[in-house]
Amino acid sequence: MKRRDFFRNGSFAFLGTSLLNGSSAWAAGPVSKTPARTAKNIIFMVSDGMSTGTLNMASLLLRRKEGRQSHWLSLYEEQKVSRALMDTASASSLVTDSAAASSSWGGGVRVNNGSLNVGPDGTFHKPILQKFKAAGKAVGCVTTVPITHATPAGFSVNSAKRNDMDEIATLYLPLRFDVMMGGGREHFIAESRKDKQDVVAAFRKNNYLVITGRPELMSSSPEEDKPLLGIFNEGGLPYALDHAQDKTARENIPTLVEMTQKAIERLSRNKNGFVMQVEGGKVDWAAHANDAAALLYDQIAFDEAAKVALDFAAKDKETLVVLTTDHGNANPGLFYGSDANKNFDTLQHYRHTNDWLLNGINRNFTPKQVIERIEYAQGWVAKEEEATELLRHYNQLDESGLYNPRKLPFRYLAQIQERRTSVGWGAMDHSADFVELAMYGPGSELLKPFVKNTDLHNFMLTVTGVAG
Repeated sequence: MKRRDFFRNGSFAFLGTSLLNGSSAWAAGPVSKTPARTAKNIIFMVSDGMSTGTLNMASLLLRRKEGRQSHWLSLYEEQKVSRALMDTASASSLVTDSAAASSSWGGGVRVNNGSLNVGPDGTFHKPILQKFKAAGKAVGCVTTVPITHATPAGFSVNSAKRNDMDEIATLYLPLRFDVMMGGGREHFIAESRKDKQDVVAAFRKNNYLVITGRPELMSSSPEEDKPLLGIFNEGGLPYALDHAQDKTARENIPTLVEMTQKAIERLSRNKNGFVMQVEGGKVDWAAHANDAAALLYDQIAFDEAAKVALDFAAKDKETLVVLTTDHGNANPGLFYGSDANKNFDTLQHYRHTNDWLLNGINRNFTPKQVIERIEYAQGWVAKEEEATELLRHYNQLDESGLYNPRKLPFRYLAQIQERRTSVGWGAMDHSADFVELAMYGPGSELLKPFVKNTDLHNFMLTVTGVAG
């Protein structure tokens, strides 16, 4: 058979047609079976923007620094989970954004990038936490970015504009979700909202427990019947590496582990069970910045939160834990070279992220001051010409990219770090990669080896026995 005839007549022609149509010849499709045991609870864990290289390098860093595997990859080694690859496309692109990605789980339908559970034709698709709340379960979200950000919002509300976070804050009010915790304080307080509405006061008036600091969270009682809104910082929470070095932040801003633990304590009191989403949102922000230390230490912090969920599920026996990401981002990797091991090991000794480093420099610095700041923060010595070039960017403020409002030189810093860490990057934005998906607990046996992101909506309803 001629090669062109094989592609014209054979299975590859069918495969190509399927991909162009946005479907897949091997897609899992909706869940058609029932689980051996119904899951009373679901803890849905999202390391936002986690490329496969991020998962791998975080575990490599732990193995070389602490002599252990990550909790996520330990599940693979010990064969304790069902595992799949997931197609993450949106309705408008093979490369999704976080709003469309979370909406695929939240509403069960692919929507355009930038939308939250609003279809291309304007149809509103009921978010999954609203469905579980109506079924009598406790529900909530925990994140290291604004609680109004795309990933928690995709499980919670309908909005045509993911960036209208002031509006999303007000959409949360009547839902009375049991736990909502993260950053984004500016979207709730009058002085920073465009409409000058005091949304915090509105939540308190409607009998919410509103907390703004770690001491209040850690002393709060899980027996408190009020729904809890925790807003612990403006913007996102600090990166895990920077948080660990800042005594004031440690005292006043909770970690993802602490928020996850407190959320489980509160939600698990519901006799009908609970469903919660936990997001390591700043993994994505670090990938956009090509910030290796921020990326890997926030991935490790997410992994520790996953352990909290897994430990609860192992004891509880009625909880399904989902581990995944919404999309890849920047496709980082550890690349070959004679000094790859030694270079990668330097990340063990970083005190601070590139975010901390660059935000503490200004155009009045001398090259010597830049070199000293880098050596203090990360332990490597920049060349004078590198420090001079870094400072040149402060006169122009010419870099673009998400989560970089000051247009700081993240790209250039990552380029000169690559020679010291052997960590390279594919880009500074999302990728179309199929991503890791793992499940532990009742219902996990139904997971097929390859799924579309939208399949998880009906999957969660099926394994809990909740009607859609």
